[in-house]
Order: sequence, then structure tokens, then C-alpha cells
Amino acid sequence: MGLFDKIFGKKENIPQLETTQEAISPTAEMLDEDLYWKIIEFSLQQADNQYDQEQVLIREIEKLNQQQMIGFRLRTDKLLYDTYNSEMWCAAYIMNGGCSDDMFEYFRNWVISRGRDVYYAAKENPDSLITEADDETDEFEFETFWYVALEAFKNKTGENLYNHIDNENFETKEGNYPQFDFTWTEEDPESLQKICPKLFERFLGNFE
Repeated sequence: MGLFDKIFGKKENIPQLETTQEAISPTAEMLDEDLYWKIIEFSLQQADNQYDQEQVLIREIEKLNQQQMIGFRLRTDKLLYDTYNSEMWCAAYIMNGGCSDDMFEYFRNWVISRGRDVYYAAKENPDSLITEADDETDEFEFETFWYVALEAFKNKTGENLYNHIDNENFETKEGNYPQFDFTWTEEDPESLQKICPKLFERFLGNFE
């Protein structure tokens, strides 16, 4: 039995939207945040690696109705938007030994994939990600997490989820990220250390 069944009972008792294209109205409504995090936590309980977590997520999202599937992606985009800042980028740079624009997206997806507590602790203080440091992990990123709702939507409807987002009314997305000034530079290691001292010691402690 999956998470959706545990929360709501048998799937056949849940009203489902029709799978015709006409029935899928463009939406800017995010998935209920509690349900979103319950799905994430369930995937962590059921999987030992990112690939397995991705597969669990796709299966659970497929149990949502179509607008909820879209809402899962929109909730993810909102969480990404809310952590688009210099301090989080500093943590990404330290943990991955560098961080491009794309890698910063994948890093924040990884942070979300670790669950509600990890995400909100990191949002408040990115240095808290020291709890997620793993000697067996070389890269802290999860690109395909960003696409689990797209895969689920495609599997259920045969359509592209992007085509059903009400972009005019959904503002917390990649194209609208806020502008900010970096509070650190790679040329000044002390500026990195000031923001994330624990991560700096863990990953760059031998930096000279």
C-alpha cells in the first residue's frame, strides 16, 4: 500500500479528473504542503538511493489527480524559489567543490528531496546541511527530482505537464528568481567560512 492509500483510503474512493486534454485546466495552484512533504518522507522511507527514491516518487505522484500532479511541480518550484540566495549558493559551492547555475538548481532539488526538516533548517541556516554530509557521496545534487511530476503526468495522461501550468499567475518560478548580491567570493575562502563554518571545515578544512 502506498502513501496516498494510507492517507486517503482506497484510490477508487478518490474523485479523479478526467484524463482528456480538455479537462486539464491550466493551474497555478500548488499541492498542499503537508501532503507534499508526506510524499517526500515516504519516498525516503522506501528508498536507499536516489534512483529508487525517484521511482517511488513517480509512483506516488501518479496516484494524485492531474491538477495535484501539476501542483507537486509548482510546490517544488516554490521551494526552489525560496532558497535562491547567496548563502544557500555558498553551501552548494562548498559541498560540491564549485557550483554553476545549473548545479545550484540540482543542489536545491537535493535539499528538498531530503525532507521537510532538512529543507527548513537549511533555509534558515545552510550550514545545517552538515548533517547530510556523507563520506560516500561526491556530489550533492538531484537533477531528476525536478522532473518526477513531469514523468508521472506523462505516464498518466500522455501529455506535457508544462503545457498545463498557468504561467501568468504562477510567479515563484525559475524565470522570476530574485536578484541578489553575493556575500562571498571563491577568491576569499574566509568569506565562505564565515557563512558556513561547519561545512567549510568538513569540505575545505585543508584549503590553503
